[in-house]
Amino acid sequence: MQQQHNVLILDFGSQYTQLIARRVRELNIYCEIHPYNHLPKNHAEFKAIILSGSPNSVRGENVLHPDLSEIRGKKPMLAVCYGAQYLAHFSGGKVAPSNTREYGRANLSFIKSNETFFENISEGSQVWMSHSDTIKDLPTNGELLASTKDVENAAYKIKGEETYAIQFHPEVYHSKDGKQLLENFLVKIAGVAQTWTPDSFVDSTVAAIQEKVGNDKVVLGLSGGVDSTVAAVLLHKAIGKNLYCIFVNNGLLRKNEFESVLTQYEGMGLNVKGVDASERFLLALEGLTDPEKKRKAIGNSFIEVFDDEANQIKDVVWLAQGTIYPDVIESVSVNGGPSATIKSHHNVGGLPDYMKLKIVEPLRMIFKDEVRRVGASMGIDAELLGRHPFPGPGLGIRILGDITAEKVRILQEVDAVFINGLKEDGLYDKVWQAGAMLLPVNSVGVMGDERTYEKVVALRAVESTDGMTADWVNLPYEFLQKTSNKIINQVKGVNRVVYDISSKPPATIEWE
Repeated sequence: MQQQHNVLILDFGSQYTQLIARRVRELNIYCEIHPYNHLPKNHAEFKAIILSGSPNSVRGENVLHPDLSEIRGKKPMLAVCYGAQYLAHFSGGKVAPSNTREYGRANLSFIKSNETFFENISEGSQVWMSHSDTIKDLPTNGELLASTKDVENAAYKIKGEETYAIQFHPEVYHSKDGKQLLENFLVKIAGVAQTWTPDSFVDSTVAAIQEKVGNDKVVLGLSGGVDSTVAAVLLHKAIGKNLYCIFVNNGLLRKNEFESVLTQYEGMGLNVKGVDASERFLLALEGLTDPEKKRKAIGNSFIEVFDDEANQIKDVVWLAQGTIYPDVIESVSVNGGPSATIKSHHNVGGLPDYMKLKIVEPLRMIFKDEVRRVGASMGIDAELLGRHPFPGPGLGIRILGDITAEKVRILQEVDAVFINGLKEDGLYDKVWQAGAMLLPVNSVGVMGDERTYEKVVALRAVESTDGMTADWVNLPYEFLQKTSNKIINQVKGVNRVVYDISSKPPATIEWE
């Protein structure tokens, strides 16, 4: 594969590290995130380095102390926030606690003239600060480039090197010229080519699959979602009839989804087999209430089903998965990188020893919005690409507590009313993801003249770009009222509907 190792982002644990990657990709530049203490073996192939921020302090006991000797001064480097303080603190400068915590919006009050780094950025430009330490003295050979009213050393460079440092975050939207600053550094200073496009990704990925897989057979578990569908079309483009797709009914899909998805794939030229394993999954989940145990049970059952089906395909060698970059990042803990593990993902982490298949993951290094753009470039139907994300464990993590066939039936009916209502009212495409949760509580209600004691459901709708952060959607009251009435009147077993108005963070999109 002609891999474009363009920008290496070293992660010091900042909540914004992935946003840096997103902004770089928006410039049509390929980048990868790696832990600060594990330089990739091929780091010499990268054309520029970015050091992320961090919740840690360079003055604390647990200083994140990378060995930059192989890259500093040899590659163009941009140090953001913690990175800027790290370079100052350990290179002859001084970092001290701020008199006041520097957090939130600020404006550049001074910019050194004729600096390529700040080209097309004017004094007064708004930036976003997020640190409790500040750089009091610049490092050896440091040259001041920009200040704000409260932060004198907001940006500097090291003379004799292509090393730049800033105490604000260009990756967040609040930094109005952040994208321009990243472009100045990456394109004008580091000379990185802007060649990372959906078409180039398709070409290079198809070539990589052909080189890696050859004439081997590949089995892929389809989910009906965007990721696995785009992965399937990429693989089909690369290896054609050697791709065997399996769509498993785990008993936790949306209402009628098994049949409708199989019909949808018929016209795409993919070799797809439908497998109804719903009883197997429900049996594996029997009595489980802990979210992680449910995820593991579902993931293990998927693997078992794939193993059974793969054994029926003669000489299959590979298992393909629709893993995307946020799945990988969220599943990495401190030894792989400073960012904390939030949830395990059923399609990350490899296969058990007894399964003899090797893994191919064509989307492993791209974000959800990039997946959609790649799909569009290959001509996949816009309605399919516009589908809301649906969790791998399905309704299994939207039913809080233990799972039964009756609870699945109730939630499928509720979900159908909600999702169909969004489509009918023209709201579906304004929402990034929507779904219903069945809560492990009953509430008293009155229907007719009779007392009821039935289930409570929570509706959730969020807006997001890639699922890493999300805000709840302010759906019209009229819509919520109509939907609540429909659910309570049409779905036997439910007598109360609530709407979730939590954002991520601190809440996650799914309840489990």
